[in-house]
Amino acid sequence: MKRYSLHSPPRETGLALLTAAMLAGMILAYPHMASLRTLTALLDDTAILILLACGQMTVLLTRGVDLSVAANVALTGMVLALINHHWPERGVLPVLLAAPVLGALLGAINGVLVWRLRVPPIVATLGTLAIYRGLVFVLSEGAWINSNQMSADFLDLPRASWLGFTVLSWLALGGATCMGLWLHYSERGRNIRAAGDNPDAALYAGIDVGRSQFHAFVVSGALAGLCGYLWVARFGVAYTDVAQGFELQVIAACVIGGVSINGGVGTVAGALLGCLFLGVLNNALPLLGLSPFWQMAVSGLALTIAVVFNARAQSSGKRSFIQSPARGSAQ
Repeated sequence: MKRYSLHSPPRETGLALLTAAMLAGMILAYPHMASLRTLTALLDDTAILILLACGQMTVLLTRGVDLSVAANVALTGMVLALINHHWPERGVLPVLLAAPVLGALLGAINGVLVWRLRVPPIVATLGTLAIYRGLVFVLSEGAWINSNQMSADFLDLPRASWLGFTVLSWLALGGATCMGLWLHYSERGRNIRAAGDNPDAALYAGIDVGRSQFHAFVVSGALAGLCGYLWVARFGVAYTDVAQGFELQVIAACVIGGVSINGGVGTVAGALLGCLFLGVLNNALPLLGLSPFWQMAVSGLALTIAVVFNARAQSSGKRSFIQSPARGSAQ
């Protein structure tokens, strides 16, 4: 069995330079944006996307996809907002602990469908997307929970500042760091990558591919649950259409960052850069006076180009994390 490095400095460096060039262009065109406050606000705007991309990346590494991630955000956000509305005296700590647990349970449903019932990931998560969105409406009865119905500590935690960055930004940076370390150093994290890179070889190595997919969906769900609280607290509102369509932004960030939709290839650093690229792009397009429809078109074009580049890179020589030894070679 042979192991290979998955780091791709040239690609990530190129994406970092492109993102920096876009940001520099924005600052040159609008000098008032050249401030630390603007840059920290950009990180705040991208923080939830970063956390969700870290979770989505684990699923993509196993050759799956989680289309229910934004619906998970909406459902957990609504549940937590309702809990805070009815029992504000409990404080924010129980909500903060319950968020990833509830999200993980929703992710585990996806994992069971894929692992035990052999439902294709895209079909399973498309179904749970609709179910979770429907449950948001059922729980809220179509009503909105606004900021005046939430406690002050519930709303203020993500906005609290430390060393110039908000708690929201620190959670995103800390989450990305922990995810990178977990995927690289833990046995379960390495199994997730190996299961998607070469499922047959992974089975020979004693790795349960289905279980690895289950774990990936649970991790994705837990991060989505945390983001459910962060989204509702940051924007001060919970309603049925929270994060509607945001799953496409999450997948786009991963793919632009070099995470392969065919599994096994990708780094947290690349996904992080993909999020920052989209964050800068989404902030730049409105300044150019483009309508939201053109903004969607440009984002879609960026995703299409990224997929094409990924496909060409793999066809020219796919890097493998784990491979079976060649016939006749020494074990």
